[in-house]
Amino acid sequence: MNRRTLVPFLTVFVALSLVGCASNQSLRPATETDWQPPGEVSGDSARAGRLWQVFERYQGTPYRYGGTSASGFDCSGFIATAFDEALGRQLPRTTSQMLAAGDVVERDQLRAGDLVFFRIKGKDQHAGIYMGGETFIHSSSSIGVTHSSLNGYYWRDRFSQARRFD
Repeated sequence: MNRRTLVPFLTVFVALSLVGCASNQSLRPATETDWQPPGEVSGDSARAGRLWQVFERYQGTPYRYGGTSASGFDCSGFIATAFDEALGRQLPRTTSQMLAAGDVVERDQLRAGDLVFFRIKGKDQHAGIYMGGETFIHSSSSIGVTHSSLNGYYWRDRFSQARRFD
């Protein structure tokens, strides 16, 4: 292609490329608030619904080591608060105490409301509440109260066990 035919070709190419950018649609990346809980939640749907309501109330609350209130939660503090507010159920306060209580549940038998535990730096030190659809809610040290996937990049290889508190 010579310069004489290349200039019109490039002009048309650039014009067509810009038309694609001129859309008046408002496109934005998905955010945490766009996320909706799974439609089909395994286990007791009333129990799951009450836990989702607590999650929605505290979503975004910052992480605070030892925290048990809306000013900040650690992972076990969020779990204990969620169970108390949603289910009227008192759970042990720390992750290690939670690990020593409840009934062991195999991963393929998880139901909404089961606690899931994760091994970080060689020991079980993080926990969340399984909500169905491979999703769990928790207080993350980096984000605060949030939801994550058991199959997510960070969590998938750190899952260690689950407990049920019926």
